[in-house]
Amino acid sequence: MSGAPIRVGIVGFGLAGRVFHGALLAADPDYDVAAVVTRDADRAADAAHRHPAAAVVASSADLAGMGLDLVVVATPNATHADVAAEALRAGSAVVVDKPVATSAAEARALIAQAESSDRLLTVYQNRRWDGDYLTASRLIADGALGDVHTFESRFEPWKTANRAGWKSSATVADGGGILFDLGPHLVDQALRLFGPVSDVHAEIATRRPTATADDDVLLSLRHESGVRSRLWMSHVAAQPGPRLRVLGSEGAYVVSGLDPQEAQLADGLSPADDAYGLVDPARHGTIGIGDDARVVPTERGRYPLFYGRLAAALRGEAEVPVDPRDAVAALEVIEEARRGTR
Repeated sequence: MSGAPIRVGIVGFGLAGRVFHGALLAADPDYDVAAVVTRDADRAADAAHRHPAAAVVASSADLAGMGLDLVVVATPNATHADVAAEALRAGSAVVVDKPVATSAAEARALIAQAESSDRLLTVYQNRRWDGDYLTASRLIADGALGDVHTFESRFEPWKTANRAGWKSSATVADGGGILFDLGPHLVDQALRLFGPVSDVHAEIATRRPTATADDDVLLSLRHESGVRSRLWMSHVAAQPGPRLRVLGSEGAYVVSGLDPQEAQLADGLSPADDAYGLVDPARHGTIGIGDDARVVPTERGRYPLFYGRLAAALRGEAEVPVDPRDAVAALEVIEEARRGTR
């Protein structure tokens, strides 16, 4: 691929397509958003406003013949694999929002298709570039906590009812539920830090009367490395616990609150802004033992690195930012969790 901008089509323009993908692509000079696919009239108008040079069309089939280098799949979970497969057949490289598919088998088939067609495939695991996770990763790698034995991670957004859109009625078979929504992030982070898992214990519940799939989940993973990861995801935790708590032989790292990048992008803050990705100093984490803990500044969040690294991969200069096999490994953990609670 030459140095010309990478022509991109975004399929789906809900939260994922608009905020996590569209905003980052629009801010990166390596990319040209050439097309947006949405059937919703209000979203189509929004897409035309945000990406005035893009063709806004109603079906992914309308992308044929546009000469797109890259297609971003940000559709409902149950359609991810089919839309991605269609884009690969059309000759485009593909980014699939998490989860890459609703089963590990489906994901493996998609990887095989990408390899046989010699097209790049990657998965948008943006939480690898959360500032708190980057900080924890650095502290663990530097040995600042000694030998880590326990990793605790939480996403607990309080939601008394399912959000509007497809998630309001999606079942587990449709890729619905919090384990499919937030689990791929939490499991991916744990696998990145501590490696493969030898045992999975799960507590999976549906607590809200309006919920059509799980909304309160705890995963307890024993890694082959000996570390225990406990991962919470819930819509019914009225007072959430720490975002991360990493326990080691020489101290602990604890940080609360969510990485600010999603909110910043949703509010229209440009990734090029000096404030982008920065956490309020009042929300920095701490490291140490008991009352001797000291503040550790949280690293700047870096979601733009995903598309920066992907541009290099598309030009043959680097590997894809996320190996899709990593997403398969996370799905295998999720499937094992569901099997264990039947």
